[in-house]
Amino acid sequence: MRRRILAAVVGTVAAALVLAGLGTLVLDRVSARRDAERELRALAEGVVQIPGIAPATDPGAGGAVRRAQALRLLRGLRLDGIDYVAVTAKDRVLGRLPDGVGGGDVDRAALRAGQTVSGRHGRLVYAMAPQVGPRGAVLVAVLTRQVKGAPPAAGWFLLAAGLTLVLAVVVGVALSRAVTAPLRRAEAATQRIAAGDLTVRVPEPGTGGRSDELRDLTRSINAMAEALERSQGLERQFLLSISHDLRTPLTSIRGWAEAIEDGTAPDARTAAAVVLSEARRLERLVRDLLDLARLQSRRFTFEPRPVAVGELVALAAEGLRPEAEDAGVALAVSGDGGTRAVADPDRLAQIVANLVENGLRFAATAVWVSTLVEPATVAVTVTDDGPGIAAEDLPYVFERLYVARSRPVRKESGSGLGLAIVRELVTAMGGTVHAESPVLGGPGSDRPEREPGGTRIVVRLPRSG
Repeated sequence: MRRRILAAVVGTVAAALVLAGLGTLVLDRVSARRDAERELRALAEGVVQIPGIAPATDPGAGGAVRRAQALRLLRGLRLDGIDYVAVTAKDRVLGRLPDGVGGGDVDRAALRAGQTVSGRHGRLVYAMAPQVGPRGAVLVAVLTRQVKGAPPAAGWFLLAAGLTLVLAVVVGVALSRAVTAPLRRAEAATQRIAAGDLTVRVPEPGTGGRSDELRDLTRSINAMAEALERSQGLERQFLLSISHDLRTPLTSIRGWAEAIEDGTAPDARTAAAVVLSEARRLERLVRDLLDLARLQSRRFTFEPRPVAVGELVALAAEGLRPEAEDAGVALAVSGDGGTRAVADPDRLAQIVANLVENGLRFAATAVWVSTLVEPATVAVTVTDDGPGIAAEDLPYVFERLYVARSRPVRKESGSGLGLAIVRELVTAMGGTVHAESPVLGGPGSDRPEREPGGTRIVVRLPRSG
């Protein structure tokens, strides 16, 4: 890439110099010929007025001497040809025309009218000035000059072009290094990331605080590495958590099953109830894992339609009242029962159930479920009076692999995947979900004497038209 950048810079400069040189040469030649033609016209008009310079005006020896002196003077004016011809009354041209000028160049009508005639043949420029002679004849002075091909400054232009090319090479080398060095560092970093080293970071190129493409690329690679590193850490954490969640009920089931088999269980009914409860925990965990896998692989089925959100939310929340009573947590449900939104009723019920179960795990005394009508959406909120979520945990509560610093009081319910499933379901139905904490206690609340805490999960779904 460095060579391509260098070649592009030098090639562009060379092409620009060639075009500029050709353009300058063409314009200089045109200008030189135009200036020479204008100068020759003025000289011809002056020469034809010099007394005795033409052979026809003074054929004697004295005239010849004067003509020779005048011609030497005129040749000092860089003229290549000075000749005189006569145009007779019958338009015959008498005399010798300079080399390169033909009879067709003699505009007889213009000359008879006293007009100066000029023209060009390649590099040859000529001018003809008339003077009316005896018996209707016209004496014509013909001057010619060869215009040089290369301008006087061509050598300086070539020198400047050479210096410019050298400068272009220097700039091209510096530019190619400045561009390719960060790219090579980025390439090396991505190769290490691909090999599994997620701790590597690409140093940002110094651009004086300005944002450019290389800086944006560097930040994107570093952000990707950070996300992969965090994801890898969360995955390890998740596997440990899932392994523990699977091992605990399995150990309990195995222990009670062995006790029943050995006849050492104090009460077979109690043992069966424990085995059934632990089996349900395993079933819930496996079901949540399957639901999350289907959602992320886009194989989850949805049947969205206008539904009465308030009624459905109330029904789903009431289904968990026995669990709330067993946990000693008050469950309050409120809201407009007739408000309609576009949603899949089964999936919406699953969302509410997951949110209420999550609230019951963390709540100290109460969970509140409400439905609120907004201009374009319907908001479903589930609030608990638990310890709340730490500020550093709040952005990640909906990630499937994240384990917050504050552990729930009641671990026996739920798999820890509920909020991740909620986010996937809400997003798939065109809604949004976010968490707020703390929402209870502290200055400005209904109970300022209470320590700040509590968490509110807000789900917004588009209203039905």
